Amino acid sequence: MQAVFILSVMAIVATFAFTAPARADEPELDANQLVQMAIEVNPQIQAMRAQWEAAKHQIKQNYAPADPIFTYANIDSNRFSLAHAATHSHQLTENFQFPGKAFLQADQAKLTAEIARFAYEASIRDLRAAVETSYYQVLLDYALIEVNARNIENLKQVLKVTETAYSAQQAAQSDVITAEINLAQAQLQQRQYAVNRANDLTTLDQLLYRNPDSPLILKRDLHLQRIKAPLTNCIDMAFHARQEILEAALSEKNSDLALKLAKFEYVPDYQLGYSFDYFLQPGAQPLPSTTQANTFSIGFNLPIFFWIHQREDVKSAEYSLQAARSSLDLIRSQTAATITQLYRTADFAYDSAALYKESLIPLAQQDFQVGLIAYESGKTDFLGLSTTLQAAYATQVSYLQNANQFLAGQVALEQAIGAPLPK
Repeated sequence: MQAVFILSVMAIVATFAFTAPARADEPELDANQLVQMAIEVNPQIQAMRAQWEAAKHQIKQNYAPADPIFTYANIDSNRFSLAHAATHSHQLTENFQFPGKAFLQADQAKLTAEIARFAYEASIRDLRAAVETSYYQVLLDYALIEVNARNIENLKQVLKVTETAYSAQQAAQSDVITAEINLAQAQLQQRQYAVNRANDLTTLDQLLYRNPDSPLILKRDLHLQRIKAPLTNCIDMAFHARQEILEAALSEKNSDLALKLAKFEYVPDYQLGYSFDYFLQPGAQPLPSTTQANTFSIGFNLPIFFWIHQREDVKSAEYSLQAARSSLDLIRSQTAATITQLYRTADFAYDSAALYKESLIPLAQQDFQVGLIAYESGKTDFLGLSTTLQAAYATQVSYLQNANQFLAGQVALEQAIGAPLPK
């Protein structure tokens, strides 16, 4: 009987690598491959890409002046028709901004396009984080199912041993009943793990824009590697890579350009015009021998109401610039705090997983072996033995949960930074 229990616990604390054979016609997919699949088909990514392209095509048009206006006039006709007019007038006018305005407007359009690009990259970053987190959650589900399946087999062996001991009047009937309860609870837990896996696979299918329950062959190898970059380096990386910070910085530049454009409202815009008149009837021409006339004109606006118009625009632009600068400072502070929290949590999860794998699981195995000997010698009851068996199982589950928490925390940390961590 002792050999049976020793073999049982050895099966429980066996290797934590969980792999499954892949189908011959389908490759195993890892996190990076799943991310690439999601990027190619996700509608939100396609929409953000289109918005970026649209913003890029709004730059060059700022260099072009407004379309000229051509006017034809049939002047002083004595009938309601185009005939019998005294004069035919042809006019061409063109509006021009004060020199320099168009360049500032084009610079604003460039910054707007860059902001759209960062928004596009941020959507890819967030999708990557969602896919990787979902992928690791599915791997946790698979691992929990396999660990619990081994626990069920061991609980069945425990039940057989208690039944044998009870038949030989070496154990109480309550030992058998307790073993049956433990087995039933583990079997019910297995069904819960299966439901969790199905739901998490559906979430992954949705991120890949696939039908629910579409089959996926996943690579199930998990490798934990401590975060090597110091916390200060991670925060510095975020200040240079996080898309929201870069967007806020560009928004500040945009607001600064808007302030300069607002000050340009004090200077006039111009209008140039040319008119050609053809005189058809005597008396319409300015001189008896003149039948044609050319006219050139220039005009400009006068900002005489600057105290209620231009000045208010400048004040508004100044406050918008202050708001943009404050927003940039705020997002920098929030990013630093978020990265600090995620870094600490992930680091603790790694230490916890390492402790379970290197120390607590072997101790739980040793504790079970001691309890097994004590149970066979009558020095402890079945409840004590069952407790040690469940502790051995619980240490495995805790290891997997901490490993998953570390991987999810690492993904969240890279999402907050806006770039992958150095390996």
